[in-house]
Amino acid sequence: MAKKEAIVLYPAPWVSHQTSMVELGNLLLTLRPSLSVHILITTLPSQSPFSAAVSSSTIIFHDLPTVDLPPSATRQDTEIPIFDILRLNVPNLRSALFSIFENYTLNAVIFDFFSASSTLKVTADFDLPGYCFYPCTAGSLASLLYLPTLHNKFTRSFEDYHDRLIDIPGVPPIPPSDMPSPLLKRNEMYENFLNISTCLPQSAGIIVNTFEFMEPRAIKTIANGLCMLNSPTPPIYCIGPLICSAAAGGGDGVADTECLKWLDSQPSKSVVFLCFGSAGLFSIEQLRETADGLERSGHRFLWVVRNPPLENQSSGSNEKTDPDLNLLLPPGFLERTKERGYLVKSWAPQAALLNHDSIGGFVTHCGWNSVLESVCAGVPMLAWPLYAEQRYNRVLMVEEMKIALPMVESETGLVCSNEVEKRVKELMDSNEGDLIRERVVAMKNAAEMAVSEGGSSRIAVAELFESWKQK
Repeated sequence: MAKKEAIVLYPAPWVSHQTSMVELGNLLLTLRPSLSVHILITTLPSQSPFSAAVSSSTIIFHDLPTVDLPPSATRQDTEIPIFDILRLNVPNLRSALFSIFENYTLNAVIFDFFSASSTLKVTADFDLPGYCFYPCTAGSLASLLYLPTLHNKFTRSFEDYHDRLIDIPGVPPIPPSDMPSPLLKRNEMYENFLNISTCLPQSAGIIVNTFEFMEPRAIKTIANGLCMLNSPTPPIYCIGPLICSAAAGGGDGVADTECLKWLDSQPSKSVVFLCFGSAGLFSIEQLRETADGLERSGHRFLWVVRNPPLENQSSGSNEKTDPDLNLLLPPGFLERTKERGYLVKSWAPQAALLNHDSIGGFVTHCGWNSVLESVCAGVPMLAWPLYAEQRYNRVLMVEEMKIALPMVESETGLVCSNEVEKRVKELMDSNEGDLIRERVVAMKNAAEMAVSEGGSSRIAVAELFESWKQK
């Protein structure tokens, strides 16, 4: 009896990357139901198993053993232990592939770009095609592929250059301070990313969570080989947008119902929604500046408020507890804004809220999953980046895609109340805000076309299927 065909997906151990990989698995199964999809889950020491929180009757999850990190890996810079974990996980990866090989005909391995250097060695040993999954923008992929060239052009860390824009093929000129944060210093983190960029030409292809209408220039530039000057560029498969459905927001039900009920009573497109992802934390000073700006804007708002980082809290407080809004926000703010504002503590069903008719704007940290959710809901954005590649994304969203207005921080990094007030009014009340809204609605329609029969993303998935048949 012939073995069933299978594909292995190997995400990085962050929930956002794992979620995107699950959506990729669901997409592959939708278009090829006979395929057996296996996802290998690496769990950080402090995390609960991701697969326990995912409901799927068709995807097979394999929880890899937790690796023991050496003492030198326990540092403040959280991405450095990630590379240690992925490197130490190679024996577990090999063991899982051997196990799957026994029962299935394995077509390919799709791995997160963070694990490129370690996984490509394993796929080569198994004589399997290895495809890189890049869950971010094609524009930021351009910078990663171009990094060896930039490394030779710039002799110092990017953060040392203040008056010189960085030219990267396919994207607008990038201020050095807006480069992805792992690349700002020439340190161990930078070397890890440089290593990734030199390994990617060995992959069988790069799968990107974007679509042609959203990033035509960056996609064409990469495909034409203009970002990898010293080696051939692997095929690029733009299969997005991959997002969680609004119905899959999860949550405790009671909180979901209450904030959605509140939205039901608000006028169409009248509410500004503020949400900054699972790792987006603000100081008490920033929370109060934001509150003052929202109050003075005069607009309705729905704001997800999380506790500040521990060093900003009073003694004995815990970031896992619900925030005390009376302590964190300006005196009297809750009472003064109760008729037009709704505050959610810690978590909200973002996708469901973005798709509600009352939402007229989204203040986002520019995480790519959140940006795609907002685009697919047709909601214009204020771009307020916090970490990782989010400042780079802001440049793309504002200057290239034209789907957002920028929230501009001061030299100290604080976004003052005047800026919050100004940008909220601009998004909701100005001609420029109307143009952004029209652009996002056009982008939403293009996204629907891309994933429909005959659309660019659907064609890219078909080409992906065909490519591993030929390996």
